[in-house]
Amino acid sequence: MRIVFVKVLIIQWFAIFGLGLTALAQSNTLYEINFEKTAVGSVPEEFLVLDGRFAVKEEDGNRFLELPGAPLDSFAAQFGPAEVDNVAVSVRIKGTSKGRRYPTFGVGLNGVAGYKLQISPAKKMLELYKDQEVKEFMPYEWKSGQWTKLRFQVRKVGDTRWKVEGKVWAEGMPEPAEWMIATDEKEAPGSGRASVFGSPFSGAPIQFDDFVVSTVSPTR
Repeated sequence: MRIVFVKVLIIQWFAIFGLGLTALAQSNTLYEINFEKTAVGSVPEEFLVLDGRFAVKEEDGNRFLELPGAPLDSFAAQFGPAEVDNVAVSVRIKGTSKGRRYPTFGVGLNGVAGYKLQISPAKKMLELYKDQEVKEFMPYEWKSGQWTKLRFQVRKVGDTRWKVEGKVWAEGMPEPAEWMIATDEKEAPGSGRASVFGSPFSGAPIQFDDFVVSTVSPTR
């Protein structure tokens, strides 16, 4: 009986310890907002609007951040804490095409000159940028007028190695199990905030919602 009791204690200890390790491996939310408590017509105080007339709008009981369809230029807003690596951002975005005119939009990490995950419907491409340089690209079929979810992260995977990874999927569809687009970097990222950006070249507004910035494990 004593041996059985000791075995039970050992099993329980490993179970508790294992759960502890799992909890440590899970991401921690650094910033989150869905605009439900933000006044319509305003922008959250902690946001840094770099350019553009961003404002919270409401439709069918849901509030979101909207970039108007004019002027036809590129605009961005930053949010969350300034981070270097082992950080992820997720957002959902909705744009609309008009004829052969398409918007361009995406999310970024590490500030103005950092990394960007961009959907470019006119090119039918998903692109990964470092500042203004295209690092990777892949074919992607975007659907007009439908919410699209984006997840983007930067991990430190070695002493002088970083991994930048992104994925996108239509709302209502399963999240892809694997990262769709990625690049390896040997230069340390700069410290900076997450961002959303858009170019309403179709003349229709671009809508953004469900912002989350979180930590990620270097091994994930």
